Amino acid sequence: MDSIDSVRTPDSDTAEPSGTPAPASLGHQVRSAARWSLVNTVVMRLGNFATGILLARFALGPAEWGVYGIAQTVLLVLLSANELGVSLALVRWEGDPRRFAPTVLTLATASSALLYAALFVAAPTVAVLLDSPDATGVLRVMCLCLVIDGVAQVPAAILTREFAQGRRMVIDALNFVVSTSVTLALAFTGEGAMSFAWGAVAGNVAALAGCALAAPGTLRFGWDPVQARALLRFGLPLAGASLLALAVVNVDTLVVGSALGGVSLGFYVLAFNMSGWPVRIISEAARRVSFAGFSRLADSPRALADGFSRALGVLVTGTVPLCVLLGGLAAPVVHLVYGSTWVPAAAALPWLMALGLVRIGCELAYDCLIAAGRRRSLILTQGLWVVALVPVLIGGARLNGIVGVSQGHVLVAAGLVVPAFLHALGRAGIGLAPVARACAWPFLGGAVMTVVVLAAERFLGDGLLALCVTATAALACYVVCVLPSRRFLLGSRTPETV
Repeated sequence: MDSIDSVRTPDSDTAEPSGTPAPASLGHQVRSAARWSLVNTVVMRLGNFATGILLARFALGPAEWGVYGIAQTVLLVLLSANELGVSLALVRWEGDPRRFAPTVLTLATASSALLYAALFVAAPTVAVLLDSPDATGVLRVMCLCLVIDGVAQVPAAILTREFAQGRRMVIDALNFVVSTSVTLALAFTGEGAMSFAWGAVAGNVAALAGCALAAPGTLRFGWDPVQARALLRFGLPLAGASLLALAVVNVDTLVVGSALGGVSLGFYVLAFNMSGWPVRIISEAARRVSFAGFSRLADSPRALADGFSRALGVLVTGTVPLCVLLGGLAAPVVHLVYGSTWVPAAAALPWLMALGLVRIGCELAYDCLIAAGRRRSLILTQGLWVVALVPVLIGGARLNGIVGVSQGHVLVAAGLVVPAFLHALGRAGIGLAPVARACAWPFLGGAVMTVVVLAAERFLGDGLLALCVTATAALACYVVCVLPSRRFLLGSRTPETV
């Protein structure tokens, strides 16, 4: 059976936990959590942006960024499945989550520790295969975050279930301050890429302590074999889907590193990180509440379709102008922000911005399909994405370097994956019409912005004043274009609206 509603804990017949909002307050809970999450994400990303500028301009070169990119990719892929998907049960299942949380904590910690042990042994081989032998030590240190993340899964999931994004903001701020301080201190004393690794570990330790204080009583180990079997039946398919999703956005780093070398990888990592600004600022903020919100609407197909359509409209409306500005003004922006050393990264940026826009829609669809119980469709779609992507990226790298890799990403995502997600959403009761309605005005505004940016760049040049004038004019045109959709985006404040 394809519905996760059929998978419940042994205690699922108990009353709803106090952390679960009553239906009458769901809309308010989600909107409040979304606001906190957006503020949190914007603040953290601006901080990371400033830190990246300092490191790229004054401390680290493309080679060090390449080593960091390898270590970060390996860590993210392992993090996608380190807790076997069982922590999502704390958000999705009915009943009091604290009754089965000890079993979740044991499973997540044990699986994370085993993964880290395997990585520690395999690190030299992985580094050589990726043409980055200097990455061995960085891999071993940075992937300590696997174990820390496994322990933190339970309190973090409880906070997500309770829409406690205000507390999450405090925790993320603590993580940022600690990790950034350690990274900068080590980078400016000549530690190179290792500064990223120790900074990540220190920040994750601080975040774990913050989660434990924000959700007291959740770091308690325990074991119930009946619960463990149910959790694994629920979580393993989701862990597989998550692993495939992470492979989609990280296999390019492996291809560039092995095919083009560490310096090209450094340029590509910088461009990919820049393309991720809109994704991280807007999509990441939404995803902290979207799965919990969609889960509350999963029993009502009409409410789920309405919630997904409006959420997609809000995300796309907020993302399109950022993608157009960064893509259309790639070279002057990279030169202005990071310096002339990094200008080669700009060639890949316009294509990666298009990919970022596609990723935002696909990530929201991913959360919606999980909440709707369409795990099989999700795994098939993600698997198709990875299988098609690998040969296209390899061919793109050989034909046109990092630009070819970026173009291959867009080709597969727009030509194959978007139709597959639309088909899966249609089977979940979300037709093409609400998706088109959500995207029509933002896409029109994006097309008008593109014309304005290209024309202004041609006549005004790429100086700082010209960039400001161009951005202002393009944004003004965009606002005019999307005004007709404001009523749809605001929506009715009914209890079921996400």
